[in-house]
Amino acid sequence: MKPKQPSLQSFDAIEESRKKQLAQLAALLEKRLSQGLPIKLVFICTHNSRRSQMAQLWAQEAAEHYKLQGVECFSGGTEATAFYPAAVKALNSVGFQIEALDAGENPNYRARWSEASELRMFSKTFDHSENPNRDFIAVMVCSDADENCPFVPGAEARFSLPYEDPKAYDGTEEEAQQYEARSTQIAAEMHYTMQLAKTIVNA
Repeated sequence: MKPKQPSLQSFDAIEESRKKQLAQLAALLEKRLSQGLPIKLVFICTHNSRRSQMAQLWAQEAAEHYKLQGVECFSGGTEATAFYPAAVKALNSVGFQIEALDAGENPNYRARWSEASELRMFSKTFDHSENPNRDFIAVMVCSDADENCPFVPGAEARFSLPYEDPKAYDGTEEEAQQYEARSTQIAAEMHYTMQLAKTIVNA
C-alpha cells in the first residue's frame, strides 16, 4: 500500500530557487517541532481540486515517512469545486488508495497510504470548518490564489509555492502524463521539505 517514494535524483532536479523556499518552510517546521508545538499546514489554490489536494496528501505522507510528530495537513480553495478525477488517478497510480465514499458534484474521498493512515478529502474553501482557523501555515500553491488572497485570516505564516496547473491539459492526450508529472514534482518537494526539517531537528 505504501506509495512510491521520490528518488534522490528527484531532489537534485528541484531548482535552487525552489530549494531556498522549501528550506524556509522547513526551518519554520523545525522551529515548531523543537518547541513541541503542533504543525498545521493548509495548502491553498483556487478550486481545491488538483494541486492543493496533491500537496496535502503528499505532505502528510512525507511527514509520516520521516516520523515528524504533530504534523497535520489540510487543503482548501478560494472556492470549492470537486477533487478532479485525473488528480485522483495520478495519485492512485503511485500507490495511494483513494476511493469515493459517495456520489454527487463534490464527492467525499478516503485516501489511504498505510494500514493506519488515511485522510478524508473533498473540495472546500480554505476557511471551511474542517480546516484550522488559527495558528496554521498557509502554503499558496497557485499564483491566482496567491494574488487574489494576499491575506489569509488566522495564518501565522504564508508561503508562495506555485505549481503549474495540469488543468491546461484536461481532455488532451497529455492529460495523464501531465497530472503524473505534477504529482511527481509535488512529491519530491514535500519529501525534500520534510527530510530537511527532520535533519535540522536532529542536528
